[in-house]
Amino acid sequence: MVEITVWHWVFFNAGILALLLLDLGIFHKKSETPSVKSALWWSAFWVTLALLFNILIYKWMGSETGLQFLTGYLIEKSLSVDNIFVFIMVFSYFAVPPQYQHKVLFWGIIGALIMRFVLILVGAALIQEFHWIIYIFGGFLVFTGIKMGIQSDEQMDPEKNPIVKLFRKYFPVTKDYVGNRFFTKIDGKTFATPLFVVVLVIEITDLVFAVDSIPAIFAITTNPFIVYTSNVFAILGLRSLYFALSGIMDLFHYLKYGLALILVFVGTKMMIVDLFKIPIMVSLLVVVGILAASVILSLLHKPKSAGLQK
Repeated sequence: MVEITVWHWVFFNAGILALLLLDLGIFHKKSETPSVKSALWWSAFWVTLALLFNILIYKWMGSETGLQFLTGYLIEKSLSVDNIFVFIMVFSYFAVPPQYQHKVLFWGIIGALIMRFVLILVGAALIQEFHWIIYIFGGFLVFTGIKMGIQSDEQMDPEKNPIVKLFRKYFPVTKDYVGNRFFTKIDGKTFATPLFVVVLVIEITDLVFAVDSIPAIFAITTNPFIVYTSNVFAILGLRSLYFALSGIMDLFHYLKYGLALILVFVGTKMMIVDLFKIPIMVSLLVVVGILAASVILSLLHKPKSAGLQK
């Protein structure tokens, strides 16, 4: 068993931070809307980077851990697609100019990395100390999956979020956007701009998604390093994936049900872990099969009404 030291965490996070700063500071320095072609290339880049890291894990930590990373990455990547639906609704609600959306998503992901790092370390510590908590995680995932599959789509109202309401109560916010700035000064007084409120909403929703998705990967492995790195690679490509797919997300109307099935599957896997351990290869094939089936069904069968669409 390879021992993960603090330096592995430091080097990994430093490398990811360097890539993100390079992304925003050089490749996307100007406020402009990425083209679909550019977004697809960046999506391919992040996926390729994740697969190269997967090969490194495979060579360094063995085939079993390599498969755990790949399965965890696919689960987190598929569940993170739900974030794109939320991005679309939030940007539409706040009428965020397309050229500013990339900056919002960049800082949203920075916040997501920090939150997930904390949540994963806490979750891993709890499972190690209190093994029975894995049954609670599993039951929560099954409940979430069933709820996702049967509930109708609801339009979100970010202004009703208690944190957003609290922020607006104690911090002045300008009526209009001020370029791509998060804060501005008016008559010597600091104001937040609506763009900062959008980042706040994105961070809150990602925290909600993290609470759902992080327990899912603990069904695959309880190794904090593998849980964290697979999470990181899954969310790194979200920005480019958003710009590549935002215009065609309505086509994948069965994807929600596929994600619901994945949650039920991994939740069940957690609850029966002490009775029967599902092989990691079987888990990988099930996840890939469900995703492929939901995408193919979405392309072959159009919804009977607009109500089925996201």
